Amino acid sequence: MSRASLAELEAVVTVARCGGFRAAARELDVSSSALSHAVSALEERIGVRLFNRSTRSVALTAAGEQFVTDIAPVLATIDDAIENVGEHRAEPSGVLRLNMALGAARMLLKPLIIEYMRRYPAMQVEIVTEGMLVDVIGQGFDAGVRLVESVPPDMIAVPIIPTVRSIVAGAPSYLTGRTLPETPHDLMQHQCIRARMASGRLYQWEFERHGESLSIDVPGVLTLDDSELMLEAAVDGAGLAYITEHSAATYLQEGRLVRVLDDWTPPYAGLCLYYSGRKHVPAKLRAFIELIRETKIWT
Repeated sequence: MSRASLAELEAVVTVARCGGFRAAARELDVSSSALSHAVSALEERIGVRLFNRSTRSVALTAAGEQFVTDIAPVLATIDDAIENVGEHRAEPSGVLRLNMALGAARMLLKPLIIEYMRRYPAMQVEIVTEGMLVDVIGQGFDAGVRLVESVPPDMIAVPIIPTVRSIVAGAPSYLTGRTLPETPHDLMQHQCIRARMASGRLYQWEFERHGESLSIDVPGVLTLDDSELMLEAAVDGAGLAYITEHSAATYLQEGRLVRVLDDWTPPYAGLCLYYSGRKHVPAKLRAFIELIRETKIWT
């Protein structure tokens, strides 16, 4: 029996991790049909079915699960060896894969990501934006970016932005003729732009002052799941929005938004990069960490 090629083994592991041929093909930059043919050819040669396929799903067989469990660490070791020998190059090369929320990507794209690619032209960067926290190592990412409070305890965290702040703001066109809220409970008399989280639940606006913490399920006829849409709706007078101070800065300076309940929205621990400390840190990620440490995005 001929031996399996490294490409075939990588194909099996990637299909298993991605849960299907189409997503795996995108990651490996090959066609779905070519990937399916490679896996089928391997199954035929070894005489064992690794995947159960249907028109709607792809799932590992029991034999496939054992196979992936056995070969995935070996492939990871090979990848590490390639990374290690690549560090003898004059500069990093390869693909840096990062996972973060869309709002974080908007904040970091210009000061960090674009600057990183300018410094290291041999590098490629792939950013996947997701609202929910994912297993960055299990999903094949080099690192993730999240709020400090969301970072798993077994990860190494590198601060990017020391603090961030959420505010409540509305357009003058909405606030004119209305009584400004003095406490979070006064929001019950206002139209608020509600936020739907990636998990599907409605976000309760969070407040704190003098050691007192509150979470308010605010009323409102408009519910959105994107912070930029919430900001635009607030600017257009649809109601009060709970948004980041950074995203609203220009509108606040121009007077197109007015902040309320300012003393109820103190800053909190900000964004950080996080990665596994259980394996060798490749040169491409070390270079990104060094850039983070020398870059002052804002204070």
